[in-house]
Amino acid sequence: MGRNLSDDYLLSWALPRPCNLFSLARQIADGEGLARTELRLGSRKREVVKARRLFCQVAVGKMGYSGAEVARFLGVTTSAVNRLTASEESPNLAEYV
Repeated sequence: MGRNLSDDYLLSWALPRPCNLFSLARQIADGEGLARTELRLGSRKREVVKARRLFCQVAVGKMGYSGAEVARFLGVTTSAVNRLTASEESPNLAEYV
């Protein structure tokens, strides 16, 4: 009996991720010159929003976290995370992948 799509999906969640959301947030905050807590405080300052967009694009787009997981971590809505992920790709993205 061969593997089907649902087996592959279940296995993808069992694979280890290269880093967790806390360490990714630390890397991005340090790299973008922000306090480590600013990503999760809900500030709408331009530099914070850019860093949060970068965080969402790496976490969801490159590391495979769900929008809901990232939203819970950041304290924002899933819709906000998915919008940031789908927005124009951040120019600094390659530095964190």
